[in-house]
Parts: sequence; structure tokens; C-alpha cells
Amino acid sequence: MATTQSGLVAARLTELTGRAVELVGVVTLGDVTKGDLTQLGGTGVFISALRDKLIDGEIDFAVHSLKDLPTTPDPRVVIAAIPPRDDHRDALVGVAKLADLPSGSKIGTGSPRRIAQLRMLRPDLECVPIRGNAETRIAKVTSGELQGVVLAAAGLGRLGREAEISQIFEVEEMLPAPGQGALAVECRSDRGDMVELLSVLDDARTRAEVTAERAVLNTLEAGCAAPLGTYAVSRGGDLVLTAAAVAVDGRRAVRKSAVGSSSAPMDLGRDLATEMIAEGAGTLIGEQAH
Repeated sequence: MATTQSGLVAARLTELTGRAVELVGVVTLGDVTKGDLTQLGGTGVFISALRDKLIDGEIDFAVHSLKDLPTTPDPRVVIAAIPPRDDHRDALVGVAKLADLPSGSKIGTGSPRRIAQLRMLRPDLECVPIRGNAETRIAKVTSGELQGVVLAAAGLGRLGREAEISQIFEVEEMLPAPGQGALAVECRSDRGDMVELLSVLDDARTRAEVTAERAVLNTLEAGCAAPLGTYAVSRGGDLVLTAAAVAVDGRRAVRKSAVGSSSAPMDLGRDLATEMIAEGAGTLIGEQAH
């Protein structure tokens, strides 16, 4: 997936600027460790090795899935571009749609956010934690080990595996992770030349939307693996932001929406998160941490 995403960004940069790009593979802790991501510190485990290569000057820029990036800024680096977002939704690859699966069916996902929302929709199903790339996860369905797996629709699209999707979850059913479907192109903050070069890839609309989503995550002080879903969509000059913190047992949730100016997405996200905290969202997020 990482290679595919980087290749897409590299091809687009070459198309727009004429500059050739060489892909450099980097193995991260998240790639080689078999443990549960929630115990490893969330999906930020995929980031540190890439940032080390950036700081050391071994690579000029890095491509991340935005939902994997910690919300705490690192002054050494800057997100120089956020290209137009692909599909933000979650998808089920399974033997049937979620509503048609027999009671007791096993659904694979390592995401507390997805587990919590699946339990809201179908508390009679069994959620099974899984790791591995998309191909490995899908193979567990085709082999009969699982009756379904939940993956990001954008990732399946980038891999050309949309035909295997049995159901797309709309945001009313399952809110995505903050920044899901978007990529972040990161470079050193002291490389003004690289910031300028990469800026041709940036999409202002997507940047505003994901900034609002990530502001909710940051204000709630929730990690990448928290049972928190957010989604912002641009409508005219406004942003419509929806967020939900869901108990991992699926029995309780704090879900709220707000509308604000697309010119102040961070304020919108912070304000919505503050309202959610007042209604107990922090407690639901804290339960996952323990």
C-alpha cells in the first residue's frame, strides 16, 4: 500500500513539474512488529522511521496515509501538501452485506473505532483483531477463516480491488478515522525549495476538511487508535463537521455535528470536541486507553 501510494504521488509530481522522482523503501516498526497496534502506541509506529530518513537527508519527502500521522506537530517537518482526498469511507469485504451476515459471524479489524461502530450496528457479530496488508486480510475471507474484513475504501481503490467490496459504509453508519482517504506529503521544514515544489500537489478543500477532523482528535487528546470517528465536508464556504466517540462495547456514544467557516477549520474542530467533552466523550476515549 505504501509503495502504491508513494508511486501515485511521485507520478503526479512528475506530471505537474517535470521532475523525476526515485522511490526509496523504508521499513518501519509497524511493518515488522506483529503486536496489536493499540499496544504499540497506535499507527504512529509507521511514521518515525520515515521522519528519521527525512531529518538525516536520506530522502527529500515522505508520503503517509494522513490518518497515521500524529496530531502533535514536529517542528523539524512540515506537511507540504495534502492532495485531493480519495474515498473517505470504510468498506466491508465479505461473503454478504453486514445486515445479511449470520449471527456469530467473524469480522476482522484491528481498529477500536471500527470495532465500536460494528458493535453498534451488529452486536451479535464477533470482531477479530487482525494485522497484515490488504491482500493478507482479504485472504482470510476467501479461505473461510473470517466472514468479512473492514478496510478503507480508498486503499482498496488504490490497489484496484474495488470489485471485492460487498458494502460501503456511509458516514451515518460508520464514521471514518480523522483524515481517512487522504495522503500527507511531508518534508523538512527548513527545505523551502522542497516545500515550494510539493505545494503544486496541495488541495485547499481537502486540507481544510482534514484539519477540522484532526483538530477534534487533538483536542480530545486521543491517539490514532482511539474509538473516534470524524468527517468534514465542504459546502460553499462552510465546513460541516461530524464526530463520534463510541464506547468499545458499542453501547454508548457521543455524536455531534457543527457548521463553521472553511477558513477556520481548526477552531471548528476544537469547539466541537469541547462540546463532546462536556457530554462525556473524554470518558469513552479514556476507557479504550485502559
